[in-house]
Amino acid sequence: MPVQASETDALVRFVGVQKSYDGHTLAVRDLNLDVNRGEFLTLLGPSGSGKTTTLNMLAGFERPTRGEILLAGRPVDRLPPYQRDIGMVFQNYALFPHMSVAENVAFPLSVRRVARAEAEQRVKRALATVRLEAFGDRRPGQLSGGQQQRVALARALVFEPALVLMDEPLGALDKKLREHMQIEIKLLHEQLGLTVVYVTHDQSEALTMSDRVAVFHDGEVVQLGPPDTLYSRPRTPFVAGFIGENNLLPGRCETVEGAGATIRLQDGTMLHATPVGAVAPGARVVVAIRPEAIRLAETGDNVCRALVRSVIYLGDHQRLICDVANGATLTVKVPPGPGATAGETQALAWSAVDCLAFAADASTDATLNEEWNA
Repeated sequence: MPVQASETDALVRFVGVQKSYDGHTLAVRDLNLDVNRGEFLTLLGPSGSGKTTTLNMLAGFERPTRGEILLAGRPVDRLPPYQRDIGMVFQNYALFPHMSVAENVAFPLSVRRVARAEAEQRVKRALATVRLEAFGDRRPGQLSGGQQQRVALARALVFEPALVLMDEPLGALDKKLREHMQIEIKLLHEQLGLTVVYVTHDQSEALTMSDRVAVFHDGEVVQLGPPDTLYSRPRTPFVAGFIGENNLLPGRCETVEGAGATIRLQDGTMLHATPVGAVAPGARVVVAIRPEAIRLAETGDNVCRALVRSVIYLGDHQRLICDVANGATLTVKVPPGPGATAGETQALAWSAVDCLAFAADASTDATLNEEWNA
């Protein structure tokens, strides 16, 4: 997929990159992707989608089967990892338990034969950057998970690399600490002007931290853009279902008129929707409706009645699990407070603008395919 970046903006460029481990199956297919200087780019996707393989090729742990990877304009395909000027942060921290925090941070400098006096100053600056200047004499085992991750980050920054790669670095942390570290890393990115390529399967993490997100599926980037664009204007059923939460309903397109379409669900229910991409009359489609786009109301472009099966309180909103007449289940997010009770019937309404219709493709969920073929 072409990327909106000029030659001078791109610090990293993947050009026609492919990777196969067995000579037959492609883990990464024809990847054309630029990483702009100073940006935070996240590679997001489920397990086996190609995101980690892409990161490993950039780091130098794997070599492309075909294509070229450029860093600051020069090919790096044949360079070993230590010659690529890239910092790396791993999920398991990869700290040396027998070394002090300061010694761990200094390790990349010793490999590069940096003079001792300069190395000591760089280590102090790196530890101060992650607010661990008082912990230099401790061993990693004496630190919390979040502190260990900060040490790993300081080690990746200490030699002032052109690029920092992060491979699921927060996966081992609990939810509260993970959310705190997301903010810490994003602030460091902004303060230091780092270029970061970050791998995760956590969609909320990607939306929180990134300037742009590359969504991987089956070895390909299926959509690339800012988080708000991916969330509000997904291009495929896969992206609509993977980014955030969506109600996905199978159906067929009846008519397309300008920016609107009518969709018939399996039970005959007709919906007014906004077509995305090449949607034609008679085509199988997937309709996507965000839970927060559905209201408890009697009027709207689309209205249906539903049995409220359960009401789940989540602090800033309530999640309603609703059974509709066509046998589908809709998840609805509404503000907390009175308004819906489990066991009662409610009218649900949503606009055609918030009801996206996608042509069915190979990335469509298997259960939806089974329903269409039934």
